Amino acid sequence: MNQHPPPLVRAEGLHKSYGHRQAIRGIDLAIWPGETVAIIGPNGAGKSTLLDLLLGLRQPDGGKVHYSLPEPRRQIGLQLQNAPLFAGFTVLENLRMFAACYGLRCKKAELLAMLERCGLGEAAHTNAAHLSGGQQKWLAIAIALVHQPRLLFLDEPAAALDPRARRQMRSWIAELAAEGVSVVLTSHDMDEVQQVADRILLLQDGHIVAEGTAEALLATSGTSSLEDMYLKYTDTKEEVRGV
Repeated sequence: MNQHPPPLVRAEGLHKSYGHRQAIRGIDLAIWPGETVAIIGPNGAGKSTLLDLLLGLRQPDGGKVHYSLPEPRRQIGLQLQNAPLFAGFTVLENLRMFAACYGLRCKKAELLAMLERCGLGEAAHTNAAHLSGGQQKWLAIAIALVHQPRLLFLDEPAAALDPRARRQMRSWIAELAAEGVSVVLTSHDMDEVQQVADRILLLQDGHIVAEGTAEALLATSGTSSLEDMYLKYTDTKEEVRGV
């Protein structure tokens, strides 16, 4: 009998409060190898707090996060909205410095290949502070990938990108999934979510109000677009789970 691999991350009964405000209320979820999961929801719904809990950046008030990854901190990559770049260093030097933080001594050719894949080959020797917003986003992604993680968290990866770069981003996420990397992303771009996500989690007021594939959520909600589905369940707070 074939056994399915365990989830890379499993969260059980997560709760997190800030003072009297409940940011996360009893969330259960699992992230499986090779899948792309989109976490969507209004501002203040709990998306950032949920990511912090999954990453171990914050400790839950209740519940647990389990990893099947050995040395999870070395197996997880994180792209932030505002990457903490080393001031005064070039793009290539920044990537080398972050690789060193993981104990890696990468060859120059390896680092340049990573930058080329992220569209930064010609900017390798540019001061990172002089990059455009979109280029800084790609550098943040290169940094998140430099140690070849099995699980990648992307925070609004297409934000600040022009239409061509957004299309490149979607293709790149699909390539990662094809390589077996699990991707968890937050996004307000429903077109992006529909194109890249195998599974969608809709958060509202700290809990999951809708979960499933795009097709299942549209069928269950009786809507014709993810945007309409989003508006329906964030307005009514009605709970529905797809398959």
